[in-house]
Amino acid sequence: MKNVLQLAYLIPLFPLLGFLINGLGRNKLSKGVIGTIGSGAILASFIVSLILFFQVKGGNTEVVNYFNFISVGNLSIPFAFQIDQLSSIFLLIITGVGFLIHVYSTSYMHDEKPEHFARYFAYLNLFVFSMLLLVMGANFVIMFIGWEGVGLCSYLLIGFWFKKPEYNKAASKAFIMNRIGDLAFLIALFWLIGKVGSVSFTEVFSAEGLAKLSTTDITVITLLLFVGATGKSAQIPLYTWLPDAMAGPTPVSALIHAATMVTAGIYMIARSNVLYSLAPDVLNIIAWVGLATALLAASIALKQNDIKKVLAYSTVSQLGFMFLALGTGAYGAAVFHVMTHAFFKALMFLGSGSVIHAMGGEQDIRKMGGLSKKMPVTFWTFVIGCVAIAGIPPLSGFFSKDAILLSAYAKSPVMYGIALFAALLTAFYMFRLLFITFTGKFRGTHEQEHHLHESPKAMTLPLIVLAILSVIGGFVGVPAVLGGSDELIHFLSPVIAIAEGHHISHTTEYILMGLSTVLVLGMVLGAWVIYKNYKEKENTGFAKVLENKWYVDELYDTIIVKPLKVLADFLNNIFDKKVVDGLVNGVGRLVNYGGRQFRWIQSGQVGSYVLLMVVSILLIFVVQFFLRK
Repeated sequence: MKNVLQLAYLIPLFPLLGFLINGLGRNKLSKGVIGTIGSGAILASFIVSLILFFQVKGGNTEVVNYFNFISVGNLSIPFAFQIDQLSSIFLLIITGVGFLIHVYSTSYMHDEKPEHFARYFAYLNLFVFSMLLLVMGANFVIMFIGWEGVGLCSYLLIGFWFKKPEYNKAASKAFIMNRIGDLAFLIALFWLIGKVGSVSFTEVFSAEGLAKLSTTDITVITLLLFVGATGKSAQIPLYTWLPDAMAGPTPVSALIHAATMVTAGIYMIARSNVLYSLAPDVLNIIAWVGLATALLAASIALKQNDIKKVLAYSTVSQLGFMFLALGTGAYGAAVFHVMTHAFFKALMFLGSGSVIHAMGGEQDIRKMGGLSKKMPVTFWTFVIGCVAIAGIPPLSGFFSKDAILLSAYAKSPVMYGIALFAALLTAFYMFRLLFITFTGKFRGTHEQEHHLHESPKAMTLPLIVLAILSVIGGFVGVPAVLGGSDELIHFLSPVIAIAEGHHISHTTEYILMGLSTVLVLGMVLGAWVIYKNYKEKENTGFAKVLENKWYVDELYDTIIVKPLKVLADFLNNIFDKKVVDGLVNGVGRLVNYGGRQFRWIQSGQVGSYVLLMVVSILLIFVVQFFLRK
């Protein structure tokens, strides 16, 4: 049976082959072949992931060693994959949702030239390959390779339409901001090597490995890894790259926001839960940072008018909820929300892509309205996504968000209150988006209205599948209070210990569930009353602050970008030109001057040379006989 787990290498191999074939053959292959290869590679990975998942479910887990990757002195880092409960869940999410996004892309990107179409699918395959490497790695080094890979691919895909300067700026912003977190991850990695002498999970998380780490070591390592996670998973203060990542094609947004890159930080902390459980102060920081991010991003989403920007800030907010769960020790609840979020957020991003496609590229919701009649499949699937993210039972978001709110309540009623408020804002801004976009009268141009149509099947089928998953996905984690057995949490228990200390009575759980559900429904009703017949009006006061995203980008620009630019200008214009160039040019001028002076000696007159020779001989004699003792 364990031999089946040896086939784990096939999972990342298929997308890598897809990347190579489409990338190298981009000028020769037809769009049909490119789409088939790109999507087929991910489907093949999904099938192998499914086979491995059932193996793991049957009790077979293994660290599969392939070859010795790095060997320096006593340090040995194998190229190995860890196939266990946590990685198998992530493999299904990445390949399953990734496959649907690839299928959707075959239609969404069909207007591109064949070579750009191939380049797009090559990048997409490489993205999935990197993410698979990240979650399968049996040590921090393999994880880091995948970690850097998704950073590179996000840069390539966000700036896919590279002829637009603002898109290139967004790509550079994502790449640079992620480097900050990546440096912290790298320092933590070297710290582990220095103290434990290994980066393999089995050794670092073993009793012997932990015994080599002091409390200070554990605190510093976990804090550094968390800084790494704030970069990839867009937490305060490194979150501003994610909304700008909307510059990429919409399926890319779905892949980055739902199935891959942003979940990397959650996965890394969940994987390192043994270390984090020994650092309660760091967990506390994670919980509060997650909570602050959830609230800040939710408030910004209330007044955004770009359909993708609303969803982007929604993602940042939902990631904040996941970090809140991690910080309260409910690692399983965080992974559960990663899964349900992948379903409904991918659904809504692809739904927004369907709307943008029908609107001829328009993304401003103020110019939409009344689309439900023309786009019924997109509308109803979007409704399901909104109901799921709002946490209305019995859809998937209800179960995962309830688990997070419960863990927050067990930790601190204040945390619970803030988290509940952020959850209510989520319901309000998502249904605001739904009602402004799909109900009321159409507010676009006559030309746009004439071209309104439902998207082709290659785009609507993934929407339908994701809508079904958004409905049923939560049933893998039904809590005991509702007659379930927390199946997902128990499935993950060999890797993630079930959090102790949640001694909350069933009565209290029922009250908390009922309270959140009633308040969410109230928010939905409020959004309906306010936005069912939406008329555009200018934002003023606090609404203007929210529309401008709390001016955080402007703040960063003032306190970081501009001072750095002034320093760079000084170094370029003064230090480089006057000091560095002055020194280098000064040496050149000195040599030049010396050469001109010595040139007079070489007069070309033989008599002068004889005279100099005689004088030199006389000087030597004087030195030898009279001056030397």
